[in-house]
Amino acid sequence: MSQPRVNPKFRLEDQGIEGLGRVHYNLLEPSLIDRAIARGEGRLGKGGTFLVSTGAHTGRSPKDKFVVRTKSVEDQIWWENNAPMEPDSFDALYEDMLAHMKGGEYFVQDLYAGADPEQRLDVRVVSELAWHNLFIRHLLRRPEADELAGFEADFTIINCPGFKADPEKHGCRSGTVIALNFDRKLILIGGTEYAGENKKAVFTLLNYLLPERGVMPMHCSANHAPGDTDDVAIFFGLSGTGKTTLSADPARILIGDDEHGWSDKGVFNFEGGCYAKTINLSAAAEPEIHATTGKFGTVIENMVYDPDTLELDFQDNSLTDNMRCAYPLHYISNASATGLAGVPKNVIMLTCDAYGVLPPIARLTPAQAMYHFLSGFTSKTPGTEVGVVEPIPTFSTCFGAPFMPRRPEEYGKLLQEKIAQSGANCWLVNTGWTGGAYGVGSRMPINATRTLLAAALSGVLDDAEFRKDPNFGFEVPLRVTGVSDVLLNPRQTWADQAAYDAQAKKLVEMFAANFEQYIQHIDEEVRAAAIG
Repeated sequence: MSQPRVNPKFRLEDQGIEGLGRVHYNLLEPSLIDRAIARGEGRLGKGGTFLVSTGAHTGRSPKDKFVVRTKSVEDQIWWENNAPMEPDSFDALYEDMLAHMKGGEYFVQDLYAGADPEQRLDVRVVSELAWHNLFIRHLLRRPEADELAGFEADFTIINCPGFKADPEKHGCRSGTVIALNFDRKLILIGGTEYAGENKKAVFTLLNYLLPERGVMPMHCSANHAPGDTDDVAIFFGLSGTGKTTLSADPARILIGDDEHGWSDKGVFNFEGGCYAKTINLSAAAEPEIHATTGKFGTVIENMVYDPDTLELDFQDNSLTDNMRCAYPLHYISNASATGLAGVPKNVIMLTCDAYGVLPPIARLTPAQAMYHFLSGFTSKTPGTEVGVVEPIPTFSTCFGAPFMPRRPEEYGKLLQEKIAQSGANCWLVNTGWTGGAYGVGSRMPINATRTLLAAALSGVLDDAEFRKDPNFGFEVPLRVTGVSDVLLNPRQTWADQAAYDAQAKKLVEMFAANFEQYIQHIDEEVRAAAIG
């Protein structure tokens, strides 16, 4: 085996993973890129980026994700949302994956999930692909060299894209599998090269473990005002709603772009990097993110590029709409060095409304915030999941149902308590369509969204005049400097306002029907918000 950079206290053999060929522990970025290129996994791009295609899987495979049904988790898991796998099936899967790994070259990263030392999870990631190890080294938090010698993993992830699961033998759906075993502290991933499965597996772990400690795990981005770590804003939202784009505000300090915890002390980033969508990314609109696509070590996933000049084509979605780049957080010049901040002053819920009904911003009462958090209305955007080729209106509770092992009401109650304790302002922001539904209207102007958010976070909207929305009962500002008054009233943006009314009625009915599943689990105040 190759000499590790730091000899870990526990090697793979100590975990019962034996018979491998060459094993590399905690390689740094240059070495990982060297190995990935030597192995033909991708190509060196401009600035020392790494260009890679993930093949058939260019997004997550949520239908291939399973939780092992053991006695310790039997009564804790939201089984309607998480497909079960029997322990015997997992054991067979693990045995066959280890057999697949015999004699192979593997890459190991020992990393932290969580910036708060009191709450973090120590995770070992074993990768069949060198670039997967580079990816997860970007996305999780990197221990100092002197911390690695005594590193002992709380959980281990083994990712073998070359391994194909057997549905009959392994109790899964296809040759692709993501299986979480909380008892054995193992996650097995096979049959997919999509690197995002690695980070979302860790997020799922934290979503299960942290609520028991009174910590709210959140699918959100977060930032704070310069010089004031107590002026914190968090941005809930599914992929494609603008979490990364809107939190990377040059006027504020970026805490993180995707996954955070909210403890009694404040907000902490789970990750050490960003995983940004690059479709139609422009240097003018998003200069910081765009700049990362030319920096050393950034992983460029599923982007078309000129084979001679290596210039990236940000408009060509022939491989996928879900083209992405992965980079360490410090590549953003205004990123937090610690990943830590105080409790939020503003809670923003981002939605991508493909119906064109919701206003670009609305102020929510705490009860309305809980209603929209549990509803989790948005539109799945093309490429984020296998088979999604146009926006699909959907309700993803807690703005992250695919990653929630527990019942949504458990997360909802935690958030309700945190908002009550902090007195945070709550906002609903629609980054979806205006002037009509998808296919007729146009996407909400990003500059208008940024102007509205700046007004909310700065306190300008505290003194604004509001109207009550007739469909959902929340408050919408009548005017905001720098934004068209018409844009603030979506009905007026439609050429056929009767068609808007019909579409709004349809959306309200969809909300009501979806929320029936939560009525018996919520308090009277939230119930009142649910029925208008």
